[in-house]
Amino acid sequence: MAAPRYCPSCLCLAAPSSTLFRAAPRRPAFLPLTPRPSQQPLQLRAASLKPLKYRRKDGPVSQKRKKARTTFLVPDLKKAMQFSLVDAMRYLRASEVGRPPTSSKYELHIRLRTPKNGAVVRNRLRLPHPVKTDLRICVIAPADSPHGQAAKAAGAVIVGEEDVFLAIKDGRIEFDRCLCHTDSLPALAKAGLGRILGPRGLMPSAKTNTVVKDVAASVREMAGASEYRERFGVVRMAIGQLGFTAEEVQRNIRAFVEGVRRDMQGINDQTPKEVHEVVLSSTNGPGLSLDGTFGVAEVGVV
Repeated sequence: MAAPRYCPSCLCLAAPSSTLFRAAPRRPAFLPLTPRPSQQPLQLRAASLKPLKYRRKDGPVSQKRKKARTTFLVPDLKKAMQFSLVDAMRYLRASEVGRPPTSSKYELHIRLRTPKNGAVVRNRLRLPHPVKTDLRICVIAPADSPHGQAAKAAGAVIVGEEDVFLAIKDGRIEFDRCLCHTDSLPALAKAGLGRILGPRGLMPSAKTNTVVKDVAASVREMAGASEYRERFGVVRMAIGQLGFTAEEVQRNIRAFVEGVRRDMQGINDQTPKEVHEVVLSSTNGPGLSLDGTFGVAEVGVV
C-alpha cells in the first residue's frame, strides 16, 4: 500500500491523483566542474583582456614618439629681424619714456648653442662702465686685523666676525655680497649660517671665489662687478643704464661677450659651446636681436 501524501503548504491529506505531489526530478549530488562560457569568473574575463590592452600598436612613422632633444632649441637667424646697436637703443628708449634713466637698465642676452646636460658658464665680471655702484659688501674677518682694516679702506660696508654672525642670526642682513677671509672660514662654519645665507646666495665658498686671502683686492673687484650664470642655454646680465651712451654700451657689450667666450674655452673639453645670438633688451622693452654692427649715431639721440 502506498504511503499517504500530504500537502506541502497545509500538511493536509491529499488524494493520490493530485498533481501537487508528483515526484520532483532528483538533483545530482554534485554540480559539473566546468562552468558555462557565460558564467566564467570575472578574473578570468579580465585576464583575457590584458593582451588586447597592452598589445603594441604599430602606427605610421610620423606618429611614433620622437627622441628628446639633447641641445637647446635655437632660432634661425636668417628669418629673424636684426638691428644695429644704435637702432636697437633708439627703440628701447622709446619703450622707457617717462622713467628715470638710472632705474631702467639695458640687458644683454647671449644665446648659446650648447648641450642640455653639461657644465654651465658662470662667473663674475667688472664692466668698463659699472651698472650698479651702490653694492653693499660684507667681509668676515676680524675688524682690528690688517685684513679687516684693508677691507674697510677698499669700500666694505660691514667687517667683523662674531658681531656679524649675531646680526645675521637676528635677521639683520644689510649687505648684497659676502666675502670671507681664509683664516675666518672655520669660525664661519662653526656659526652654522648656511641655512640662512645659502638660499639667498650669500654664503661664501671657494667654488664661487668668495673665500679669498686678499679681501681688499676682492672688494675692489666686486664693487663694480656683476655676476652672470647660464640658464637654459642663455647668459643674461645688465649691461648698462638707460642714460649710457652708445659707446659706453658698446664697450660693456664687448667686455661681456669676451668674458663669456673665455669661460666657454675653459669648459670646452667638457661641454662644447658657441655663441649663437646676442639680444639686447631693457627693463620694460622688447628683445631685439643685434647684427653686430654699431650703426650711425645722431647727435642728441644716442
